[in-house]
Amino acid sequence: MNSRRLLIIACGALATELKAIVEANRFQGIDIEHLPSSLHNSPDLIPAAVERKLVVAVKNYDHVLIGYADCGTGGRLDEVCRRFGVERLPGAHCYELYAGKSVFAALAEEEPGTFYLTDYLAKHFQRLVVEGLKLREHSMLRPLIFNNYKRVLYLPQTCDELIRQKAVSAAQFLQLPLTVRPASYGDLSVRINHFSNSHLEPSARRGDSD
Repeated sequence: MNSRRLLIIACGALATELKAIVEANRFQGIDIEHLPSSLHNSPDLIPAAVERKLVVAVKNYDHVLIGYADCGTGGRLDEVCRRFGVERLPGAHCYELYAGKSVFAALAEEEPGTFYLTDYLAKHFQRLVVEGLKLREHSMLRPLIFNNYKRVLYLPQTCDELIRQKAVSAAQFLQLPLTVRPASYGDLSVRINHFSNSHLEPSARRGDSD
């Protein structure tokens, strides 16, 4: 029985992908707890929400990974991580994880005015963006918020045609052209594998049956 327990405190937007990575690698001993993805509409609230989770987590787990990039916290999430002696996912946003650091940098340079979509955001665009920002009730907000965007860039993790159609609908709602660049799990998979290989006992990395 593995005695070391690992916890990932993650953004709800990464829920499906993290579960898929852990299951695909048959890691034993990794738990995942999620915070609401709606926190992205108020990134100033993310550090305090993560800290509340950490207060309990450090008492019950040997190692904790914060499943957030900086995500608009302006370095304040890093301050929380330093105080608790834990690490977070690298990069400024989860889009960077999916695309890969160098590819993301090139995409950002190619068109700074890019609105990024992942599978999760495409699926929940109505709830998180349209309803979350009250864009239907206040039609003047859409041009105010999105005036500087020039395109929507969809970074899919799967080949799900229904999700792709939701990405198309999102771009149509924003009245922006859509570009699709397949990304899969990108650096997110690399980072979770590194975390598990660094802290799990060997027998737990591919399941106890191997």
